[in-house]
Amino acid sequence: CCPTWEGDGSFCGALSGRGSCQDVSITDLPNGPQFPHSGIDDKERWPLVFYNRTCQCAANYMGFNCGDCKFGYSGANCGQRRERIRRNIFQLTSAEKNKVIAYLNLAKNTISKDYVISTGTYAEMNNGSNPLFAEISVYDLFVWMHYYASRDAFLGGPNNVWTDIDFAHESAAFLPWHRVYLLHWENEIRKLTGDQDFTIPYWDWRDSQECV
Repeated sequence: CCPTWEGDGSFCGALSGRGSCQDVSITDLPNGPQFPHSGIDDKERWPLVFYNRTCQCAANYMGFNCGDCKFGYSGANCGQRRERIRRNIFQLTSAEKNKVIAYLNLAKNTISKDYVISTGTYAEMNNGSNPLFAEISVYDLFVWMHYYASRDAFLGGPNNVWTDIDFAHESAAFLPWHRVYLLHWENEIRKLTGDQDFTIPYWDWRDSQECV
């Protein structure tokens, strides 16, 4: 799965030195004791159940087609360092808060031009011969990503699930997974709105005496 970069029409922007199509490389280490199964759920050895080649981006490029800049970089060739600061939501002006809400509403009502979501397991897709995918809004894409990473593992058959591990929360990946998740979400909002300075405001709850 190596899409073309629209900038030069080549897979992974290879003609512009952005990246190349490579075999997906994943670890052969076994799962932890929280998940004593193998070869059952689509999330295992991700993403090999759906594709086995992807863009390997060079330099400061990233993205499914190497069309984006790595986090913290900008410019036509992604060579400029760019620092962005997340702010406390209580320090935003009313206009700044309204802009954040407007961006969220836009994302909620704009179909993603880059992504679709799976609406069934690979087995339900009959090994790919019956594709089950659907369009989704930019906002709901990230709702779905969070659900997909944290949902119960499917073991086959009705109501046959493994509930003892939530890979997005009940494992060592909790902090790094959510950090990358939020960085990608910010990036999609920037691409949608054209506001390259957008960051997610944070809520510092440490001094809160009640729900405000």
